[in-house]
Amino acid sequence: MSTLRTPSDLTDLPDALRSIFTGIRGKVTPDYPLASRTWFRVGGNAEIYFQPVDTDDLRQVIQRLNGTWPVTLLGACSNIIVRDGGIPGITIRLGRGFSQITREDNSLIVGAAALDVTVAETAALENFAGLEFLSGIPGSIGGAVRMNAGAYGAELSDVIGWAEIMTSSGEICRLGVNDLGLSYRTSRLPADAIVLRVCLHGTPGQKEHISARIAEIKASRENSQPVRARTGGSTFRNPPAEISSLKAWQLIDAAGCRGLQIGGAQVSEKHCNFLINTGSATATDLETLGETVKSRVYQQSGIELHWEIRRYGVPSPVSEVRS
Repeated sequence: MSTLRTPSDLTDLPDALRSIFTGIRGKVTPDYPLASRTWFRVGGNAEIYFQPVDTDDLRQVIQRLNGTWPVTLLGACSNIIVRDGGIPGITIRLGRGFSQITREDNSLIVGAAALDVTVAETAALENFAGLEFLSGIPGSIGGAVRMNAGAYGAELSDVIGWAEIMTSSGEICRLGVNDLGLSYRTSRLPADAIVLRVCLHGTPGQKEHISARIAEIKASRENSQPVRARTGGSTFRNPPAEISSLKAWQLIDAAGCRGLQIGGAQVSEKHCNFLINTGSATATDLETLGETVKSRVYQQSGIELHWEIRRYGVPSPVSEVRS
């Protein structure tokens, strides 16, 4: 694997992509191993991996691609499974140039790559209340917008003012909260839209109280979730209240799935809406375990669970599930 840093390195790219990345300042890497980036530590390679340095760098590539290659956007890689066959096309990961956080009156303007917990902690330093719940959500703000992330009694739709996105044509536009169509763990963002930055509202508060709430959330998470394991956060969404009064973990537990294991993948004993890579899991193990849990819950309760974890890429050409 060689990281491409100058136009002279582009000879390693397929002919069709050389002109796309000529003059681009970000890093371009063919056949990039993604497993080291994901929280599960599993998955195949990205055919082409691109880290733009800023919005202009990203826009040039998106405009030049003009829909000719599939594009996959990755954030903190906390709530995803990259399948063992890897991700074809262009995989884009926003880095440091998209992680700035600035305050404007009673709002924070936050880059899409900023980690949720960093936003919460920055808000505390600014005596800025209302964003403490983000300290309990693993991931980055861009992903939080797309899935309307929430925890501890609040969700992003409660605090977001607008999101700035880049369309598949490279156009940059600003969407208000109503345009985003945020609901439980979902949004109306187009699949190919790239979140660039967002405006988050809050209220003046006292740093001591805000920090105490963040510490309380972190302690609660530590006590109730397998945060030190190789995991991907909540696996399934909670069913709507009109379908079931039980949360996903309760349905999974009632179906006898706590501790269930396939290969190196296991349902957490601590919180059974979490899957764990015990050390030797493949992406196939994890996805098959999740589908097995779904099936058992449906057989036991008649309720269909829906994945919260996003799954990307293609299965391995030789994909064998271990039992």
